[in-house]
Amino acid sequence: MTQVDFYLLPETAEDARLTFACRLAGKAVQRELVVFVLAESEADARKLDELLWTFAQNSFIPHRFAWDTQTTPVSEPVIIGCANHAGKDDTHDWDLMINLTGEVPDEFGRYERLAEVLDADPERREHGRERYRYYRDRGYELKTHQL
Repeated sequence: MTQVDFYLLPETAEDARLTFACRLAGKAVQRELVVFVLAESEADARKLDELLWTFAQNSFIPHRFAWDTQTTPVSEPVIIGCANHAGKDDTHDWDLMINLTGEVPDEFGRYERLAEVLDADPERREHGRERYRYYRDRGYELKTHQL
């Protein structure tokens, strides 16, 4: 069963969530895990694309967009998708999904781990609490990380 981790950031800046997602993806790649990052929008997905090149010195993390049909399904360790372009791949179960949306992601149960990244924005936290209850009520193992 999927383990669900909630990461609670003290900041409210949007870039803080995206930068943390990059750090988390980088750690997962070091462990040779395959990561799917679900962004809120295509604009956020493109910001993530830029950040994965630049968020820290010497930090490039190989990645691609889920809608990029020029590559094989898991040729890069990090795949970025969004609600309009989820890029579902029925031939592979990824190790980690990083959810940056306000919804319970479709098919999250295919992943070993799901990371929910929340900042201090009250509305975003409330949506996070709703998702926490959703996962808890269905018996998923939950962990919360105050950062």
